[in-house]
Amino acid sequence: MPKSFNKLTAIAAPIMRSNIDTDVIIRIERLVGNSIRGTLGKWAFGALRYLPDGSENPEFILNREPYRRAEILVTGPNFGCGSSREGAVWSLQEMGIRAVIGSSFGDIFFANCFQNGILPIIVDKATVDGLAAEIEITQGAGRVGIDLEEQTIISPTGKQLRFEIDPRRREGLLQGLDEVALTLQRDEEIRAFQVSDRAARPWIHFAGKSA
Repeated sequence: MPKSFNKLTAIAAPIMRSNIDTDVIIRIERLVGNSIRGTLGKWAFGALRYLPDGSENPEFILNREPYRRAEILVTGPNFGCGSSREGAVWSLQEMGIRAVIGSSFGDIFFANCFQNGILPIIVDKATVDGLAAEIEITQGAGRVGIDLEEQTIISPTGKQLRFEIDPRRREGLLQGLDEVALTLQRDEEIRAFQVSDRAARPWIHFAGKSA
């Protein structure tokens, strides 16, 4: 089950490059062989985070204080595009990321975030750029607040920003439920429909006779 999400106030790091794909987030070779869930956080953003000799790249924002303790990413457009790699979400989660704010996301990455307890927030590009500018001005000292129930972001300077989210996905994160668990909450309704539909249209239901 995904971890529930309600409110978060945390350090946010801006990574404003466009089209960061899932291979940049985590390379495919880190997901095969001996790499398993629980060990992937150290490989997130590997190509950006480490120099060829394996040491940390001091130019990469998540290697600098206070951003190395960030729980929120503010990202450029089309973040998480590319292959359908759930490990990209796992690696972000395992390095401590709880929410990602951007103007657009790769569709599969966006869905995988909800399935694994990360909140992806879509707002317009001007809002993303303004939020990133505030974070840079305060050098990460100002925290960003997110309230999923109220669907608001509080910027480092106290601006209240609204976002919209699909009600079903919002409910799943608030309760810490994936799509299967949300569906099972309606088990009685589903069973009642099946009974009534079998009575109304028996010809479309499998009779259960062996060949």
